[in-house]
Amino acid sequence: MKSVFQNVTVNGEASGSQQPPKSQKTMTKAERRELQEKQRAAKAVSKTPGAPGGAANAKGGAKPSVPAPSTPTAKKVRRGTDAAMTKPAGAGKDVLSIVGEDTARGLRIFSHFGLPKPPGQAKGDIHPTIVRLGLQFSEFKISGANARCIATLTAFKTVIQDYVTPPNNTLSRHLMTHLSPQITYLVSARPMSVTMGNAIRQLKLEISGSDIDLPEQDAKDALCRKIDNYIRDRIIIADQVIQETAGKKIKDGNVIMTYARSSVVEKVLLRAHAEGKQFSVIVVDSRPMLEGKKLLAVLSSVGIPCTYLLLPAVGSIITEVSIVLVGAHSLHSNGAVFSRAGTALVAMMAKQHSVPVVVCCETYKFSDNVQLDSFIKNELAPEGDLFSSFPLTRPKNTLTLHGQANLEILNPLYDLTPPTSITAVVTEVGVIPPSSISSIPLALGRTTI
Repeated sequence: MKSVFQNVTVNGEASGSQQPPKSQKTMTKAERRELQEKQRAAKAVSKTPGAPGGAANAKGGAKPSVPAPSTPTAKKVRRGTDAAMTKPAGAGKDVLSIVGEDTARGLRIFSHFGLPKPPGQAKGDIHPTIVRLGLQFSEFKISGANARCIATLTAFKTVIQDYVTPPNNTLSRHLMTHLSPQITYLVSARPMSVTMGNAIRQLKLEISGSDIDLPEQDAKDALCRKIDNYIRDRIIIADQVIQETAGKKIKDGNVIMTYARSSVVEKVLLRAHAEGKQFSVIVVDSRPMLEGKKLLAVLSSVGIPCTYLLLPAVGSIITEVSIVLVGAHSLHSNGAVFSRAGTALVAMMAKQHSVPVVVCCETYKFSDNVQLDSFIKNELAPEGDLFSSFPLTRPKNTLTLHGQANLEILNPLYDLTPPTSITAVVTEVGVIPPSSISSIPLALGRTTI
């Protein structure tokens, strides 16, 4: 009986029948492993019709001559080849790689930033008002912390009024389940702001405390009244108090610098001008949002002398400034202010030249979280100058940059101003130094907001 190893080539030398094979009991562990590799290789070739000798094997012909890795080096090469075949694509790329497939393109260290994108596919029963609001958020048609919060609460009033409690359920329990997909849909359009989070948390608290004995319509009307009270007390009246308090800091002949556009700072300047104070305003702006253009249009239309410049020019004019007034997206308990990207630069430049920096901010923007920089959490602004109001002789899309194969556009929307660069924060509960921001909940008579 012929040996199964006859005519099998090993390392280029024919192994004949002069050396009968050992039994597996007498083989070492390495020899058994080598035998198994030879058998697998021969079996793989015999199943391949296109391989040399493969068709003959299929018909019962002679066994093929198969090179088998018998040395440790050859085994390592084989294992490396197999690993490369099973390795997922892109697994060996560096985290800073910006070359590759479109799905893996870009600076991956910024991949956690909130991207402006259309809302995803709705999961659950999404109210048409929420769908429309999500599109407005994703397209930045509604921007600003106050505007987004008011729009969200107003939309929730419509959702609550159209809500019908299912049988064998109570409004105080099932309504929160109904609101959850609405909130998720808004977050899919654009990351939730601190103001929205605080307002939604308060709304859920009011819903859970609803009287189960009230008729459904009365309970819904009561919730809508509480939403109106929240908007009135925490935003509208708070802004009026801030206008009065911050307006006292403005004197005749002052040169006031502000950055981008803050709704509360705009109201402070308009009220001070209506009271007859004579001052001028320097509006600092930056791309791609260029929100300062809208503020410039509003202030100049009422007769306030204005100067418009971009962020790189702050250093050449900061010595003429009397006070810097800026808004905030959120306040953190360590005294840092989260605001439009560029605010930190203006504040630190003012501190370098001993110019007071006053932040106008409502207390409902307070956050218990401590954020040390703007890298931990941020959003990306849209590409191009969406808010450009100047007439163009060429289409806007031909003048702005867009993401391309070898171009990734990164526009962080916010930055973090350290408390050391802030002189004071004007709120509806008074003027607070940055070191005392954590006392805001206590000033409101509660432990949390």
